[in-house]
Amino acid sequence: MDKTLMFDVKGMTCDNCVQHVTHAVEGVAGVRAVKVDLAANSAKVEGDFDQAKVIEAIEEEGYKAAVRA
Repeated sequence: MDKTLMFDVKGMTCDNCVQHVTHAVEGVAGVRAVKVDLAANSAKVEGDFDQAKVIEAIEEEGYKAAVRA
């Protein structure tokens, strides 16, 4: 079932960071779209995905991630 979740992403400092997070999340099975916002330190993810896998993918790039409450 498709869903849209917002993730807090800590540690991004530049557009290169945004690209790393975007590509990492795009590689997660079931992700249909991702929009990373540097100013808001967030990532909006759409699709039928496992949120733990999204967090894992972001953290593998060296950033901290959590589902936004």
